[in-house]
Amino acid sequence: MLIGMNNAPISPVDYVYDVTTADFENTVLKASMDRPILVDFWAPWCAPCKQLVPMLEKTVAAQNGKVALAKVNIDQNPELAQAFRVQSVPMVVAMYMGQPVSGFAGVRPQAELDQLMTQLIELHSQNTPDTLDIPAALADAALCLEQGDLASAQEIYAHIMMNDEQHIDAYCGMVRVMIAAGDLEQAAGLISSAPEAMTHDSKFAAVVTALDLAQNAQNAGELAEIEEKLAQNPDDFNIRFEFAEACFAKGFKDKAVDILIGIITKDNAWEDGKARLQLLKYFEAWGFADPASVAGRRKLSCVLFS
Repeated sequence: MLIGMNNAPISPVDYVYDVTTADFENTVLKASMDRPILVDFWAPWCAPCKQLVPMLEKTVAAQNGKVALAKVNIDQNPELAQAFRVQSVPMVVAMYMGQPVSGFAGVRPQAELDQLMTQLIELHSQNTPDTLDIPAALADAALCLEQGDLASAQEIYAHIMMNDEQHIDAYCGMVRVMIAAGDLEQAAGLISSAPEAMTHDSKFAAVVTALDLAQNAQNAGELAEIEEKLAQNPDDFNIRFEFAEACFAKGFKDKAVDILIGIITKDNAWEDGKARLQLLKYFEAWGFADPASVAGRRKLSCVLFS
């Protein structure tokens, strides 16, 4: 099952959580190898703790998962409090790569919390340089998508978006993954929540077209039934067009192209060029570099200019 992916923040469950003595090693020590983690030692009876916790949660949430917040109730986990020599609460320790790197006691102003976030993210950035080859990753994702390996394609696109959440190719690729998976609702959600600047890009317009076609194709009948109708009415362009739509819905790109080309060859003006316009939408939806689009455009040119 594909994991939903959009441009919204990561769920707070992923970066704000309670920790116990039993799971501290996994959820803090080992987890801090991947990102900085603030460990907040608190107690239910502590008034300053109740003031600091919302500030920490808000500050961490603003980083969208780059830093995590692990909360330790010292009344329930005295061993952890003793191990970190907690003498008063609230006390916060910043952990990274399994080691404490910073910390403070008591409530701190928001500006100091923001500064700490900046320092931790910079520390993590220095230890994890971005070596992702985005062009190569995009090529790999496109190949996975073409071969039907949707999980791998999604993983690659998600990795790219972790580096650049507004990368147009990765974002549109994620929409195409959702369309290919049949999750049109998720695809529509990605499109509706896209950044404004992205919506003016021709690549974005292409995935909007792809979603429109996929939504329309949901109503396409079964191939066998339509093919039988076509055999009985070979000159009925409406049935031919319906057959092309069914082929498109099933992913039979070349066949969908050939059916529409057949209509155009016999009557390019049919219903104000409906077959030709639909074919152009197919090319846009698949992407003009798609092999089916390249071959289809060549066939269309031969028909129109022969």
